[in-house]
Amino acid sequence: MAVSVVSIVRGPGEIAAMVVEVTKRIFTTRFQTREFLEQAWFITSVTLMPTLLVSIPFGAVISLQVGNLTGQLGAQSFAGATAVLAVVREAAPIAAALLIAGAAGSAICSDLGSRKIREESDAMEVLGVDPLARLVAPRVVATMFVSVMINGLVIGAGIGGSYFFIVMVAGGSAGAFLSSFTALATLPDLYISMVKALVFGWLAAIVGAYKGLNAGGGPSGVGRAVNESVIVSFMLLFFLNAVITAIYFQVVPPPGL
Repeated sequence: MAVSVVSIVRGPGEIAAMVVEVTKRIFTTRFQTREFLEQAWFITSVTLMPTLLVSIPFGAVISLQVGNLTGQLGAQSFAGATAVLAVVREAAPIAAALLIAGAAGSAICSDLGSRKIREESDAMEVLGVDPLARLVAPRVVATMFVSVMINGLVIGAGIGGSYFFIVMVAGGSAGAFLSSFTALATLPDLYISMVKALVFGWLAAIVGAYKGLNAGGGPSGVGRAVNESVIVSFMLLFFLNAVITAIYFQVVPPPGL
């Protein structure tokens, strides 16, 4: 019984400890600029096309559902604001998080896991090189940077898709779309979306790095670590999204309240 309790607590505790250590090294050690640029380019290359392919259907589905619902309620003039707010506040950060955790996080886990089973990370420690500062920190910062960019792309595509489907397809008023959007949406909505993307990228990269550096059992162990990193990242990201959203609505009340 004691062994099972320890095993349950050990994983989250080690991830929390790694969060602290990696965050500390980002600000206290010499930053690896070249590694950051290489990883940012790599993460962008593996996430850009999926982002473009996912963002348009995201905006289309939300716009069609919201437009249909507001039409039934007799509030068609607010369809634009509702759809855009849904994209900015929730859909864009979640889409960015899923893409980052599924593509970038798994790539980081696979890369570091391969280094681990080849004992490269152990060799770095023997030579006095800190793997967290040399390998993990620049990957975490690169993932955060790309996550914010992806979030901006999804927001732009989502707003454009909402306008197209609500105004062009559903026959809504362009003036009502823009006026309702500017009346209900505020800059804090954009800020919280970017903060979510930043936090999600930070967490997904650290979870991927943790699973990679603790991989064992050869290539099959690396495969298991990649699967575990994606699952754990998804669970933590959805939990954090709920927490951040709840805090946001307490700190920044809706307009007119």
